[in-house]
Amino acid sequence: MGRGKIEIKRIENTTNRQVTFCKRRNGLLKKAYELSVLCDAEVALIVFSTRGRLYEYSNNNIRSTIDKYKKACSDSSNTTTVTEINAQYYQQESAKLKQQIQMLQNSSRHLMGDSLSSLTVKELKQLENRIERGMARIRSKKYEMLLAEIEYFQKREVELENESVYLRAKIAEIERVEEASMESGAELNAIHALASRNFFCPNMMDRGTAATYSHPGKKILHLG
Repeated sequence: MGRGKIEIKRIENTTNRQVTFCKRRNGLLKKAYELSVLCDAEVALIVFSTRGRLYEYSNNNIRSTIDKYKKACSDSSNTTTVTEINAQYYQQESAKLKQQIQMLQNSSRHLMGDSLSSLTVKELKQLENRIERGMARIRSKKYEMLLAEIEYFQKREVELENESVYLRAKIAEIERVEEASMESGAELNAIHALASRNFFCPNMMDRGTAATYSHPGKKILHLG
């Protein structure tokens, strides 16, 4: 009778599984040896058991074979052109951005009170908390702005008051100067009027403390 086929699946019985592992491991090592001898191939075989024990075979230095394998994998991965890599990267980034935009649009609609029927009670509660936190930040910012405006207007009011006091003082000073100038002008006009009538002697001012008073038809009177 021929050998029956075994279904390829995990053997549940621990003893049977261990026996099968030992048999197949030895057969695998034998096949690897035969392949390396018959075909002059560089073969490296590494097997770990379920208990973590290492079994290996290599017809060459196993580390050099592994390094050779890594180099071959690296060379094959480098065959992808830079353009393809960039295209893949931008496609991934584009997909991420589209997803973020969709999430932001949905969030905006929810904040505006639209498309709420698809949300669960938990999501609605989270949305309510977000709106309340946003309103609190808005009120706080508004209060800060109002305080800043009040402070600005108070400072401006003080500055305007100081400017008003300064302008009033300046106007009063100008008025005093004008009054003094007008009084001086009136006195000069009176003197000139009297001088034009020969009330004073023309040389009166040049004689020091002595002044001469003259009148038509009378004797000269010396004063001083």
